[in-house]
Amino acid sequence: MSRSRQGVVLLLLLVLCQPCVFSQTTRQPLSRKDAFFGMHFDLHPNKDDTVLGRDISEENVRQFLKRVAPDYVQYDCKGHAGYAGYPTKVGWPAPGIVNDSLALWRKVTRAHGVGLYVHYSGVYDSLAIEKRPEWARIDADGKPDTKATSTFGPYVDELLIPQLKEVVELYDLDGVWVDGECWAVEWDYSPRAIERWKAETGHATAPRSSADPHWFEWKQFHRRQFENYLRHWVDALHAFNPKLQITSNWMYSIRVPKPVEVNVDFLSGDYSPGNSVDTARIEARYLASTGKPWDLMAWGFNKGEGGVLGWSFKTPTQLKQEAAVVLMQGGGFQIYFYEPTRAGYVVPEITNIAGEVSDFCRARQQVSHKSTSVPQVALLMSSETYWDQSETPFGSPKELIAPLEGALHALLESQYSVEILAEHQLESRMDEYPLVVVPDSYKLTEEFKRALLRYAKDGGSLLLLGEKSARLFRDELGVTFVGNAKQEITELATPAGIVNENGVWQSVAPTTARTIGYRYPTRDTRKGREVAATSVVYGKGRIAAVYGPVALNYARSHHPNLRRFINDVVREVFPRPAVTIDGPPTVDLSLRRTQDGKLALHLMNASSTAREDRFGIVDFIPPVGPIRVKLSVPARPKGVRWEPDRTQLKWSWSKGILDVTLPALQIHGVLVVD
Repeated sequence: MSRSRQGVVLLLLLVLCQPCVFSQTTRQPLSRKDAFFGMHFDLHPNKDDTVLGRDISEENVRQFLKRVAPDYVQYDCKGHAGYAGYPTKVGWPAPGIVNDSLALWRKVTRAHGVGLYVHYSGVYDSLAIEKRPEWARIDADGKPDTKATSTFGPYVDELLIPQLKEVVELYDLDGVWVDGECWAVEWDYSPRAIERWKAETGHATAPRSSADPHWFEWKQFHRRQFENYLRHWVDALHAFNPKLQITSNWMYSIRVPKPVEVNVDFLSGDYSPGNSVDTARIEARYLASTGKPWDLMAWGFNKGEGGVLGWSFKTPTQLKQEAAVVLMQGGGFQIYFYEPTRAGYVVPEITNIAGEVSDFCRARQQVSHKSTSVPQVALLMSSETYWDQSETPFGSPKELIAPLEGALHALLESQYSVEILAEHQLESRMDEYPLVVVPDSYKLTEEFKRALLRYAKDGGSLLLLGEKSARLFRDELGVTFVGNAKQEITELATPAGIVNENGVWQSVAPTTARTIGYRYPTRDTRKGREVAATSVVYGKGRIAAVYGPVALNYARSHHPNLRRFINDVVREVFPRPAVTIDGPPTVDLSLRRTQDGKLALHLMNASSTAREDRFGIVDFIPPVGPIRVKLSVPARPKGVRWEPDRTQLKWSWSKGILDVTLPALQIHGVLVVD
């Protein structure tokens, strides 16, 4: 019997055995572009499972949906181990399936108008390689990968596509969230990969390391191939079911900083269980500029130092803070709980935690979801530098992200509203931003460099952080470069005091530029002074540069004196931001417009954020305040409200400036100007 006929037979059996699974209600699930709050469960079924679905019940799921009220649920289908958690006829079901959990979840979610998606591991499939060794990715030493399949091979057509078609049809799914994809891909030396490489490039051999010729070409070849692989299976599933909503985990995020070219329906990613707030700060600000519906997934659990402890649930307080980072950029939010239990029972603690976080998010939905930015500071995530520097196809190693993160944190802790954009996002919108910041980027296209200079010449402010970025614009900075950049012991002078900033610095001698910062070889600031930062008029605008690793070092230290130095440099080229606040550096802000066009200032209390790995769970975030806000509002407002509390605030308005004081900030709130 053909696989397609087997699928039809299995579908008929399922319908006959459970006639109410596909009963319709008048309430249809929201499409993913309109969905706001969701839940994710995956179990990664394995060969040792014996009780899958044993304890699941309609009442248990119903009570969970009633309390949490998600727009969708993502439930397990196939994890990284490769075993399916449902009775598949295409692949290999886990040996311990007692009851069909997906069938029950479909029945109850359908009755409640909740969307049902599945978690499915794509490239990452250990069992597929065990059963079909020819599907494996081959490393540079000729060794088959035990986890990653080859995107050049038949795995996608012989397992992934037919199995996803099967599960979509069997359970009338609303969508699929495919994991283990771009982040699981590695360089592939399988025969099919080498054959394709030779055909596309004409090169006789494939490079084996960065020391070999054509290494960058080899890296880009793999990146194109993954996108081709992704396009192939996404288009196949859309052709099979045009209503199906599809994403590939982390695709077109900051790990893949390029235009969205595959027809995925939404973007999504599950961020770090430990450094959750910091990871979400970056990812949310990038995804918000992609032009696609997007959400981020917080892990609802974490573990302690060294991995000797098992997973424990995070507190509602911690998850609310993580949610706030996402909400203040206009995205959707979901929570991931790894296994309700292996037997499928949703324990009451999950329901209670998720319910409390859901209430928090829903109270802010109207003023947060699908909000749009009011451009202030554009922080460049240079895709050109990233593609060149990264030694994995789509990884995000700390050494690549650290300067970006350091610049972001310094700006946020100085209370600027910041967005993160790659070249393809920023170039056409550059003139919207009063300030563009380029941190430690050593490779930009000539076209983009010209665009940045046009931007400055026409009145924009450009800030270059690090000697690599400065070197790209050495002819426009009004300085002479003295010698080569070199590793130096450096003490940076700031209005708040001296701070050590060892690293690679470039010595310069100003010609037409004005010095706005100095550094010294020791803490004795009486001698050895050198220029650390300059500013120069360029056309109608300005270009400022810091000639050392202040962004990288801020990521490493978060020293308040360095933050003060960076903020003073920013003020030189961006003296009049649209919003200023008198509050501690632990308050993040984001200036947005609600869906109905109202000016909205999001404030998030980043105090007590969890950090890996001995402070992974927090249950108390001390309130901060009072916080005085000054906001540029051209016309006198009709009213000012603090959401979601609707607290009465005293405010005044004069000459285009709204002046209002917030008594306290708990975790997150939104100042809405009517």
